[in-house]
Amino acid sequence: MHATGYTLAALAMLALAAPGAGAAPCAADSGPRRVALLELYTSEGCDSCPPADRWVSALAARGLDPARIVTLGFHVDYWNTLGWNDPFARSKYSARQRAASQRNKARVVYTPQLLLNGADYRRGTFRDDLADRVNAINQDPPQAQVSVKLATGPAGVLSVQGTAAVADAAQRNGARAWLALYENNLSNEIAAGENRGKRLRHDFVVRELAGPFPVDSRGDAVFVHRFRLDPGWKTADLRVASFVQNERTGDVLQALVLPYCR
Repeated sequence: MHATGYTLAALAMLALAAPGAGAAPCAADSGPRRVALLELYTSEGCDSCPPADRWVSALAARGLDPARIVTLGFHVDYWNTLGWNDPFARSKYSARQRAASQRNKARVVYTPQLLLNGADYRRGTFRDDLADRVNAINQDPPQAQVSVKLATGPAGVLSVQGTAAVADAAQRNGARAWLALYENNLSNEIAAGENRGKRLRHDFVVRELAGPFPVDSRGDAVFVHRFRLDPGWKTADLRVASFVQNERTGDVLQALVLPYCR
């Protein structure tokens, strides 16, 4: 990372985050492995979505844990007029999906949809090759370095401070940093719509998405954000993901995740 005064100050803040014995780590630095980003676009109003939700929930059991792949579940809102209002849905997530579809020159948006490092990913009928695809990404050198620190502030506030550095000058113009606060172990009884009468369970549900944070001409980004936590969110199941993505190509240069901590 370039040694500007601003970035050094941010790194100093990150250095203060050494966790106590037995505590969840309050800081994380991306390492030499390039971590993939998997985005699931889903809705509780879509009857073909629950299998995709179950599939992403089972990835860690296959060895595809956050050290190899960061997974984010974006609930879209365009199903909300069709019988069931998904409480996790946000219009900004629908907009993010549409932007990705335009970038990928896709004619339609649909659910469930998976994006692997910004590109459409479709599982095979008899065998999905996700593990092979993720392994290939993990073998590539990271295109960015990311550091993140968490700290609890006033009641109901989680403060995030971070830095990102993009070494490749060709990537800098399009590179942007993002933060996502997500929650695991969520479920709902569905009272209407295509999934009426079912109890649906979800992991990786994005509660808030912050960004994009710009990368300067030297390849550096410094970002600070305060997430306001809803009292109904379970802090033990909250995680913060940070990733750097080229907004022109969709390619994810690096990603990391760390749990909520005090």
